[in-house]
Amino acid sequence: MSDSYRDLVAWQKAMALATEVYRVTDSFPRCEIYGLTRQVRDAALSVPSNIAEGKGRQTKRDYVQFLYRARASLLETETQLEFARNVRFLAPDLFTAINEQAAEAGRVLNGLIRKIQRQIDEDSKS
Repeated sequence: MSDSYRDLVAWQKAMALATEVYRVTDSFPRCEIYGLTRQVRDAALSVPSNIAEGKGRQTKRDYVQFLYRARASLLETETQLEFARNVRFLAPDLFTAINEQAAEAGRVLNGLIRKIQRQIDEDSKS
């Protein structure tokens, strides 16, 4: 059994979301290349990056801290995508689809956080 971050469903869903964010932001106005386009891409890519970095850490406490950072970046991504919809850079149907994808990534990530946090709690009782 592999112990790679690539095997984590949370990482897989976050990577798929980041890839989709890059795809949909291609249609944002050129004047936003260093503005919203850059911000939402950075936030989206930060989600799987933090999951991977956390998986590589020495302790579960460090791991869970990176998972919390990933969750914060996911919320940042969702906020920026909603703003993009509000200013009509993102069509409502496209926003709905990517928002559902982000929500699913969030559910899986929250489950992973709960799992690791439980392990930390159990280890501290030993």
